[in-house]
Amino acid sequence: AAFFGPVARGNPVVDSFETELRRVLSALRRLRGAGEAKPPQHDLHRHGLLAMPLFKLSFVAWIEIKPRLPEWYYNERLVKVGDTLVQIKEYKLALLQCYDRYLQQLVSVNLDDVMDDVQGFKSAFFPNGVRDKNAALTLHALQARNICIYQMVCSRDRNLQAQESLQTCLNALTSLRLTMQVALPQENLCWLIYNGTIHIYTICRHLMVMGQSAKVLEYLLWASICMESSIPLLSVHYLTWRATLYTAVSQCYFDCQAGVHGEIFARRGLIKIDELKRLEDISSSLERTETEKIFREATLKMSVMIFKRAVYECRRKSNSSRRESKVNPRKAANLSWPRTPTERLLVAMFDGAAAQLLAILEALADRSRNLLPPHPPVPEEIQIRDVTSELFSAGLEILSGNSLKKQKQENIFVITAGEKGVSGEAAVKFVKLAFSYEEWNVFYSALEFVDSFLQAQDDPTWKKAELELKLLTLMQPVVFPGKFDRSFSMSVDGNNKEGSTRRGSGKTQTIRSECCSESLKLGNPFRDLMNLATTAFSYVSTFEQNVHPDKEILVDVVMCLWQKCKTELQQIQMSGSHCLEYIHKHQAYQWVHILWIMNEIIVKSNIADTNVMFAEITLCLAAILENVADY
Repeated sequence: AAFFGPVARGNPVVDSFETELRRVLSALRRLRGAGEAKPPQHDLHRHGLLAMPLFKLSFVAWIEIKPRLPEWYYNERLVKVGDTLVQIKEYKLALLQCYDRYLQQLVSVNLDDVMDDVQGFKSAFFPNGVRDKNAALTLHALQARNICIYQMVCSRDRNLQAQESLQTCLNALTSLRLTMQVALPQENLCWLIYNGTIHIYTICRHLMVMGQSAKVLEYLLWASICMESSIPLLSVHYLTWRATLYTAVSQCYFDCQAGVHGEIFARRGLIKIDELKRLEDISSSLERTETEKIFREATLKMSVMIFKRAVYECRRKSNSSRRESKVNPRKAANLSWPRTPTERLLVAMFDGAAAQLLAILEALADRSRNLLPPHPPVPEEIQIRDVTSELFSAGLEILSGNSLKKQKQENIFVITAGEKGVSGEAAVKFVKLAFSYEEWNVFYSALEFVDSFLQAQDDPTWKKAELELKLLTLMQPVVFPGKFDRSFSMSVDGNNKEGSTRRGSGKTQTIRSECCSESLKLGNPFRDLMNLATTAFSYVSTFEQNVHPDKEILVDVVMCLWQKCKTELQQIQMSGSHCLEYIHKHQAYQWVHILWIMNEIIVKSNIADTNVMFAEITLCLAAILENVADY
């Protein structure tokens, strides 16, 4: 290339090289687009089989052209192409053909073997020191390599069920921390520190959802301290992200049942934010309104984490022997907001409905609590149960808009994102929490406000939320048979013909499902089970993939059905060659029908690998069908 002049556009060697790269990357983008349009596993597998040889052929030419290009140009393009492949989610290609290829030029041993200590790491990758001109490129390639490894783990084991998958993620976090430790003393590498905190946060949040908060706490703490230790990252521009990291650390402490440390760290975060605010008041380079918004959001995040513990602890520490009576829902309209100690603390700490509801959601959130089975809190102190009830009562008051009216704010409550309203996402989460805590009065009352909002939306996100809440209303009579008579009108196609009414209004409400058998009458023991099964089946069969209920809820639905039907289905299975006689004698056709529906839901929603129990469901159906065939 040097023979033809400067290594830049117009150089025939460079132009030929760049043309070949653009051709291959364009082909990969088309393959990726086709794969996303057809999400089933066999299509994605076929996409991978096509992509890998195509890129390998390109790299044969790339290897041939390497001696004809300057080393610096070749290495920069190698890493840059890897970044492009990551953007189009070709993580395996980016790892093997770009980042590893570049890094293996620096070390001849296994890359993972030099990640044990910082000195060995430095001597292997930075023999000329971190100030070397290639140091930034090498650190970037190392960080990107870890992200590719993490994404590849997620593609084959999203729930990290294998211990090997979990350990690979932890190794990636350790490697990321090592790259940041090397880059931290160099201010010109602050962008690598910032990127590293994003990568660590991404992996840690996933592991926290999987119940691994204790193992990721140290990495989130490291990311937070790095943001404080890098002078360029201490500016207001990065404060929102720093507050997000502080919040994640506090949440980790709460997940580890160390709430006192979570509150202490949140208060420490408030102090750091206040220190920056005082400096900013002296000299501000941003618009005043912009900086005020940034500080307000950061302060809110910290205040929410403080409220998460304080709302319970202040009641524990109360020396008053007299318990304040709970709010009677019928008299709530005549009471002045705030009505309870919990509501008074909300008003004292937060301005506006959105912030208050966010604080309520965080105070009620508990990673150890699943949506199913629903159960009330079981604290040792009765005062804590009262706080939980008061939180739900306050949340319902906010959703109804009464709190805004009583605070004499200008706008009436609407479930939209904004300064004086709460987001639809937060409202949906509140309804799900009410279901999980068995706060049935709150659940149905809040569902009315939220359901009317969801039905008016056309966006797939809201349609998905609507389907999920409808499934919850159908699951309740299955989980608590005969205990509740509250239900909502619905149709399987998602178009509600009848509006919901308030509890005690005297209007009769029924759950309708067009897929249900007409032979199912009121009082039939299969009615609620069949309503739930056929409705869930219709949702995964008739709606687009982006509207399907979350897999977690579908897993709960199938497991709920299986637990209710398991005993009877196993009796049918054990009847062996007399299977048909047993089914006819005990009128058990509908049990088999529900079993078939469960299996169809598992297949159509791609949840077969999320629970080992699903294999038992499929085997049970296969055994019954074989017995029928052999009859």
